[in-house]
Order: sequence, then C-alpha cells, then structure tokens
Amino acid sequence: MSDKIEKPDDEWRAQLSPLAYKVTRKHGTERAFTHDDFPKAPGLYRCVCCGAPLFDQATKFDSGTGWPSFYAPAEGAPVGEKQDNSWFMRRIEVHCARCDAHLGHVFPDGPAPTGLRYCINGVALEFQPQD
Repeated sequence: MSDKIEKPDDEWRAQLSPLAYKVTRKHGTERAFTHDDFPKAPGLYRCVCCGAPLFDQATKFDSGTGWPSFYAPAEGAPVGEKQDNSWFMRRIEVHCARCDAHLGHVFPDGPAPTGLRYCINGVALEFQPQD
C-alpha cells in the first residue's frame, strides 16, 4: 500500500465531507470533543482519504484532550512527520505519507511504552473493526 496517491483538489473535495476536506487537505483542526465516537472494539483506524491503515485500536488511549490519541502508529503504517511552525508554535505534524492527508500532531507527553501522544483529528480516520 505504498503507492503515492495524488488527486486534483476538486476530486478530494467531492470525495470528502466539508470538515474532512478542511482538516485533511487544508491542514485544519476539528474542535476538541467533537469526533471521538469510535467503538472500543479491536480494529484499525484508516486514512479517510486513501484507506491506508494508520493506527491500531490497541494503541489508543484517553488523553483527555478531546481528540483520539495513540501512543504509536500501526506497524508499517505510512505515517509521516514534519516540522510545523504555524500559530507561533513548534510542533511535529503527522500526515498520511500515502496521500499527504493532514492527520494531527505528535507530542512527547504520551504513555509508555513510547512516551508519545499522536493527537489525531477523528474526522481524518475511519474505523475498520477486526474480523
């Protein structure tokens, strides 16, 4: 699943909800506590844009921030990172390396075993229950 996906902006806009488009394609952020309604069953969280597997339910934790949080990407997940200096802050943005969808940010204040908190916009994810 490493093939790079590129589409014209109008195709992304037609495929995604207005909020998903704003978050994933325009680097927006959904409001806290508005989209963490995923089941607690085993499964994978996939990119809403391209379907790439990104995070496993087993690594999800309640960070209290209002956004879905994970301590690590799924094994082999195409999760990329880059410096984000917007809003007068220094953060690390995470994105889907397959389609360049903005997912959220990663912070060094998560639980063991990694100490990381991948703070992800829920609208950027689709949950796939384990079979």
